[in-house]
Amino acid sequence: MKQQNQPQPYSPENPPMYSSNEEIDLRELFKALWEGKLIIILVTALFTASSVGFALFAQEWWSSDAEIAEAQPRNVAAYQQQVKQFQPVFNIYQDDGTVLVSKELDGLVGVEILFKRFVNTFNSNNNKRAFLDKSTEFQEFKVGTTVNASNLTEDEVRALYARWFERISASKVDNKGRNSPYTISFQTTTKESSFDLLTSYVSFTESKVREDAFSNLKAFVNSKRNELIQQKRILESQAKNQLLVETERTKYAMEIAQAAGVEKPTQTGNDKEIFGIELGSKGLEAKVKALDSLKNLTVIEPRLLQINAKLDMLNNLEIDRTVDFQTFRYLENVEQPITRDKPKRALIVVLGTLLGGMLGVAIVLIRFAFRKED
Repeated sequence: MKQQNQPQPYSPENPPMYSSNEEIDLRELFKALWEGKLIIILVTALFTASSVGFALFAQEWWSSDAEIAEAQPRNVAAYQQQVKQFQPVFNIYQDDGTVLVSKELDGLVGVEILFKRFVNTFNSNNNKRAFLDKSTEFQEFKVGTTVNASNLTEDEVRALYARWFERISASKVDNKGRNSPYTISFQTTTKESSFDLLTSYVSFTESKVREDAFSNLKAFVNSKRNELIQQKRILESQAKNQLLVETERTKYAMEIAQAAGVEKPTQTGNDKEIFGIELGSKGLEAKVKALDSLKNLTVIEPRLLQINAKLDMLNNLEIDRTVDFQTFRYLENVEQPITRDKPKRALIVVLGTLLGGMLGVAIVLIRFAFRKED
């Protein structure tokens, strides 16, 4: 049979053995924490007071926002009327009476296109910079946050503008939705100024989009006018050359008719002659006089009638830049914010208190560890 190992009885001569990594006595640990409670309380109180002071004196930031979507057709009707009055100039009128309706102007009046231009302009850094340069709120902030605003370096100015650019935004409510509404926001140092600046920036942006819309229309019209003028010059040149050739041909025919003794109209039976003498010398002489006195080139080139009519229409039509139209509509109007974005005072105080308590405990435990080694 195998001999079983019996546990050794405890005796003063045979004490129990412990490992070198002795576990800390929890009673001693709690006792040390209790003895160092004053340090923990003082450090916690110091951090709490500091966090309260930071939370109270930190720069506040407030955001006003609104929700916008594409305008309704009635909102852009006035602008569409301004655009569509030029539609006949862009249409193509064929000889058989049919009209090919041009779609060149359609890209100017779509509500989706106008709304996209508003959003792009709203998010444009150039547009934000132009607005901020005129904003007294921003100028006061720039002066208040620097010792001497006039001595700011180019990099410092660029960094300041970049931070404010991020506080002005228009973003989709639903990134997956093609026709999703947009949330627009403006973050500033007070709730009143955030409301005022967002309202002002929306008006500033919409005014810019309207002005661009009229400028785009003007550019289209000017481009069409130049195109028609070039067409007119080409057709007039062709008509003049055709008139010159016809006059020379008639003169030669008149000389031939006079030489042949044909004075009155006659049937030659050959319509393919270059110098036809069917009219007779007297008739050809009258034709030469008529061609020499001809000033209206539309007799030679009827297409000039249509071009002249379009140019006359362009000269009589004007773009009324005073008409009012909206490039978007509000789903939620601009409102003053109820809560600030920053600082989160309660969170700052709680985190400061926790950090102070943890640091106080750490100090006490470190002191306890050093005493234990000694």
